[in-house]
Amino acid sequence: MKEFRDLDLNLLKLLQAVVKTRNTHAAADMLGISQTSVSRGMAKLKEAFGEQLFIRKAHGVEPSELAEKLDEAIDEMFTPLVKVVESYQDFDPEKFDGNISIAMNIFFLELLGDGIYQALKTVLPKANFKLIYWQDDTLAEMLSGNVDYMIHFGAFPLPQEVYLHKLQEFTLCLVARKDHPVLTKTSDWEAIHHLPITRLVIDGVNSKRSPVEDLYISKGYQANCTLVTHSVRVLLSQIQHSDTIMFGSNLMTTLNPDIGTYPLPPIPKEMRSVSINGGYLQTKRGYPLYQLLHQTMQSFFDSVAQPEITFDTK
Repeated sequence: MKEFRDLDLNLLKLLQAVVKTRNTHAAADMLGISQTSVSRGMAKLKEAFGEQLFIRKAHGVEPSELAEKLDEAIDEMFTPLVKVVESYQDFDPEKFDGNISIAMNIFFLELLGDGIYQALKTVLPKANFKLIYWQDDTLAEMLSGNVDYMIHFGAFPLPQEVYLHKLQEFTLCLVARKDHPVLTKTSDWEAIHHLPITRLVIDGVNSKRSPVEDLYISKGYQANCTLVTHSVRVLLSQIQHSDTIMFGSNLMTTLNPDIGTYPLPPIPKEMRSVSINGGYLQTKRGYPLYQLLHQTMQSFFDSVAQPEITFDTK
């Protein structure tokens, strides 16, 4: 049998035409080709599939079981191609009622999940959404096509199969309770290095030890990390009811009015902010749905206002 990938697609059109008309002359008329071309094509089909595809009759031909099954398979093969073309030509966000899966680091899900969902629902009112947090197997799910879009920190490593674009740059600060007994006076290393700290787990980035803990070591200190958690709300509760501090985003104050923000101690410039990336599969670039997801996420993050960092001196 000839390698199927090398088969001329016009031969498949010929096979379907002969199956439908049961006559090579009628097939030639249907396709607008000569009888000679049909004869040559039939010979190539026989060479390709290695069996008698059609049985000659007095007034035409009768397709074999193989020919009929090939006819059905050709339709099934072209169906996804037609759907791709239709998705470009006929995509209507107002009518789209499919399923969309968005995976993101749990920090963004807890902090911005409501806003992200509302932004998506506004442009895709009939779609069904699944907003999930990024786990160990999420990348494999995304590469398999089961996750449509992702939001994660820029430091998170991803393969080239994922098309990435920067959504936002978040300024970092010290996060602690309002009227903090130390930070209301100063945030110098000498004054704060002994304070307990808490941090969020960012799977794939700081699961074992965070860059902040490495920073403490570089300064000659040992970070007193009393809480490591995936939960933003658990973390904020600990900060609210103790002198614990966190190196984080001032957006966290939007979840708890008793939380304040303070300037960072002297640290390298590259640690004063974090970038946020959005992404989807490279193979989906150009699809109207994925372009819309990208535009919607970019507009949402552009609209996220970062509160000013406060520093209430006494």
